[in-house]
Amino acid sequence: MNLLALLRRRFAGALAPLSADAASLANLVKAAQDPKFGDYQANCAMPLAKQLGEPPRKVAERIVASLDVADVCKPPEIAGPGFINLNLASVWLERALCELVADERLGMPLTDAPVRVIIDYSAPNVAKPMHVGHLRSTVIGAALYRLFQFAGHEIRSDNHIGDWGTQFGMILYGYKHFLDRQAYAREPVTELARLYREVNRLGEQDPGVARGAREETARLHAFDPENVALWREFVRICRQALDAMYERLHITFDMTLGESAYQDLLSDVVRSLEEKGIATMSEGATCVFVDDNAAPFIVRKSDGAYTYATTDLATIRYRAETLKGQEFLYVVDARQSEHFKLLFATARRWGYDKLDLRHVSFGTILGEDKRPFRTRSGDTVGLESLLDEAVLRARKIVDENDDAKETPELDQQARAAVAETVGIGGIKYADLRHNRESDYVFSWDKMLALTGDTATYIQYSYARICGIFRKGAIDREALRRSSPAIHLHSPAERRLAVLLLRFPESVEAAIEDCRPHFMTQYVFTLADAFTTFYEECPVLKETDNELRSSRLLLCDLTARMLKKGLWLLGIDVCEQM
Repeated sequence: MNLLALLRRRFAGALAPLSADAASLANLVKAAQDPKFGDYQANCAMPLAKQLGEPPRKVAERIVASLDVADVCKPPEIAGPGFINLNLASVWLERALCELVADERLGMPLTDAPVRVIIDYSAPNVAKPMHVGHLRSTVIGAALYRLFQFAGHEIRSDNHIGDWGTQFGMILYGYKHFLDRQAYAREPVTELARLYREVNRLGEQDPGVARGAREETARLHAFDPENVALWREFVRICRQALDAMYERLHITFDMTLGESAYQDLLSDVVRSLEEKGIATMSEGATCVFVDDNAAPFIVRKSDGAYTYATTDLATIRYRAETLKGQEFLYVVDARQSEHFKLLFATARRWGYDKLDLRHVSFGTILGEDKRPFRTRSGDTVGLESLLDEAVLRARKIVDENDDAKETPELDQQARAAVAETVGIGGIKYADLRHNRESDYVFSWDKMLALTGDTATYIQYSYARICGIFRKGAIDREALRRSSPAIHLHSPAERRLAVLLLRFPESVEAAIEDCRPHFMTQYVFTLADAFTTFYEECPVLKETDNELRSSRLLLCDLTARMLKKGLWLLGIDVCEQM
């Protein structure tokens, strides 16, 4: 049950006689930011007052008079110029929590309007090691995949890797002229990346090298047997390295259809655009002109070569006609916004105007100097080295934390496992907690802090709850089956209870605008509320058995919510830390 959706429906009913825009006004019902204003607050009286030409408080009184929430809330209160404050009734809260105990989906209903979603994320160039620049697309995309799937949408992920084109001509030229065979045998992806950089550098100085690289590209595109065989070897090796990285991140894809998968379709894409009068010749190139102010969208260069634009249009056609997708999400950084604006406009003119095409853009990871995050030598930070460093730092925290106990609980193998979970989780959460459109500064100290808005703090909260049940030798499954009542006597218990019921709101908010940070905000706020509850409300030491059972159920529900919330973000938990 989505409590916010329930309240908005009730408000829409009360607003219907007053406005033709009742649904939009009802959306102004939101969770209160400050508990002193109640659990929820409706700010719809002020805009409605302007429409009706009446004082806002009078309009608020008319809304409240027609509002049917007596089964859920205490009598609504009108504050200030016309705010309507709502406090949930304790009896309703306690009953709703008891229903939640037996609900495997933790109150989250399946959507009644499922759509077929294709999500395109990560998408590295295969001939280069993954670096920090790939992090945001990868973790944001993976989180959105889980969120949409959990809500009941039919979602499929596609890692649209860069496995074709000019870069391979450069690598082929480098392989044939500058290969270090020992380095290639030792670390093939690193050597291929070096060859690419070397040919790129030399090509800027020597026209002969640049021409040679172009000729190798042309041979590949003409399916020269030698070049195709080398290309297949390069892609296989690089795919293995990518798969190892994704395995470490616990990320999988339903499909990995790179640029090479669409090469046979490109000529037909251009022909179709020309036949429909969408593409025209301009200075020898075939272009689509979206509007007078936009740059031309080039689908075939003057030398006959196709472009990313052509491949992306072929991909849309395949996803729409073969995969039957209805909504397409492209998790790609904000610097590609103009490309997607032109791509989507062209696709709609081409006949795909019924598709929901969305560019899920994101900002840049910055270093402490507020510039794009790099190593001290100025190189882009490799993703593998970033993960290794996170796990190393997490291991230090795990060791210090466990060694400080009177009797350490974790052996070396367990410490290593916890460090991997905490380190990788810290990297992911540090990215996801920011509004995706914002740049953010990468900070090791903040990322792995045991307090504050970090994965480590939330993971520790989960482990601490597991510790309560372990110490009390309490079977959580048996506790749920016993169906004890839940009683909310203290403000800390009540605050925790309200947050437990807001889980579906957070999931749907994260999905609505593809913003996983709404989910991070939820799990952090819940963990923080649990900390207050734990400090103020005895659990195992509570002598009243009924109250003890009630508090244990609150602990259990909190652990389940934290675990599920982090799982939706692609982050694991540990029973002990």
